[in-house]
Amino acid sequence: MARQAIIYIIQTRGVSMIKIIFKFISLTSISIFTASIIVAETPKHGGTLVWSIGTTPRHLNPAVQSGIATGEPGAQLFATPLRFDENWNPQPYLAKSWEISVDGLTVTLNLEEDATFHDGEPITSKDVKFSINTIKANHPFKTMFTAVKKIETPDKHTAVIKLSKPHPALLLALSSQLGAIIPEHIYGDGQDAKKHPRNSDKVVGSGPFKLVEFVRDQHIILERYDGYFIKERPYVDKIVIRIIKDPAARALGRKNGEILLSTFESTPQDINHSKQISYLTASDKGYAAIGPITWLAFNTKSKPTSDKRVRQAIAYAVDRDFLVNAVMMGTSLPAYTGFHPGSVFHDPNVERYDLDLDKANTILDEAGYARASDGTRFKLNIDFGWPAARSMAEYIKPQLKKIGIDVTVRQSPDFPSWAKRISTWEFDMTVDVVFNWGDPVIGVHRTYLCNNVKKGVIWSNTQQYCNPEVDAILEKAGMENNQQKRVSLYSQAQKIISQDLPIYFTHTVPYHTIYNHTKLGNPPSTIWGTSSPLDEIYLK
Repeated sequence: MARQAIIYIIQTRGVSMIKIIFKFISLTSISIFTASIIVAETPKHGGTLVWSIGTTPRHLNPAVQSGIATGEPGAQLFATPLRFDENWNPQPYLAKSWEISVDGLTVTLNLEEDATFHDGEPITSKDVKFSINTIKANHPFKTMFTAVKKIETPDKHTAVIKLSKPHPALLLALSSQLGAIIPEHIYGDGQDAKKHPRNSDKVVGSGPFKLVEFVRDQHIILERYDGYFIKERPYVDKIVIRIIKDPAARALGRKNGEILLSTFESTPQDINHSKQISYLTASDKGYAAIGPITWLAFNTKSKPTSDKRVRQAIAYAVDRDFLVNAVMMGTSLPAYTGFHPGSVFHDPNVERYDLDLDKANTILDEAGYARASDGTRFKLNIDFGWPAARSMAEYIKPQLKKIGIDVTVRQSPDFPSWAKRISTWEFDMTVDVVFNWGDPVIGVHRTYLCNNVKKGVIWSNTQQYCNPEVDAILEKAGMENNQQKRVSLYSQAQKIISQDLPIYFTHTVPYHTIYNHTKLGNPPSTIWGTSSPLDEIYLK
């Protein structure tokens, strides 16, 4: 118990590391750690962190907007009830503690008494209730709080969440960019929360930093909130988030020392080049909860990709190892299922469809797809919606020619055009990138559920895949609070999906954080990375 208490203080309240370790040593009569105490680096206060991102946010309120563009600055502006460490363990944040009832239907949050919004107004249980209801009504990931029946507020610092069914993803939904606590006295004015003017201007947040200025396509400037409820934090005085869409310009800024931190970098050449610069570190830590996966999706209702055998033959013709090692230059990991390899639910022991052209040809022959005189069996289109996906689409074209499939590569003029084409099912195959968002209930179920085949909605079940057995397993797993039972259930689902193959999974998106380790301390490494508060980062 003593060890747990000490770890809790270190992780959540920024108390002096030396004092805590000294106390631990004195209690255990161990003195061999004295040397490590002397050399331990103490975080420093002050300075301006220059951080580059590649996309302009629509606005800065993650309570009503998904996506990393809003999530990164939003996590600095808005606190959440919980935060998670690098090992997927929930940690106190606005909620200093919580209790879950035995039946899993009641979650009680005990809030910090001295937490305030940036205008000085206290953060109360009514704000928590208002925020969760606002997220439930407006956020694209409605499954996060579908099970929330009501929220009781017996006093200012207690919020009691009543559920209609057990919801094992609830704690994760109450963390980082998913569970932002917004002020009712600002957003409760009757205006549309998704279009509220205070989402981008004169933002009143609850997190470690407050907004100074947001200039689209240029920068977001944040400054330390001195009334932040975690004493002595944040360590830096100011954060300047520079919006630089050109990867080469970001790379130059890092090289000349103007930029100390870049996040969600995914260009293999830039990542590998940064690893050759002595004062830079390129790390893939901090993206486990985002869970980005690249895959080849099939239209399961349109011939010939409606035939499972055709999908399997195509999978055997695509060399996943080549994509990982050559196209992605070793910066990404192979993906075998729709669960990110960093997820505790990922099961790699499924049918992988490793490269086997002979098997692919045999499957098509036996399925009756004979070659014509020119060697072609049939024609297919492959779509992609953004430049980074081109290389994979163009690689697949000659690969499938080897098994008699004539592929036309189609690039949409812009992302909305691609999204419309895919979400209205006017495609055969498409390269896609989809995020797990921490828990399967939030980011995985949506891809496979029969009732989530929604025309016009991108990143729903656009494959039109439907297997009642998979639905039943996902429904059961989504209500199971026992972790090991959930792991087993999701393993079953992954094995069935791998056989049905509505999607051929290829590799993870190689998101990396690139930072100057000679000038920056405590870089983000938790499961949410920079989509969580940077109150512990400091300048050396």
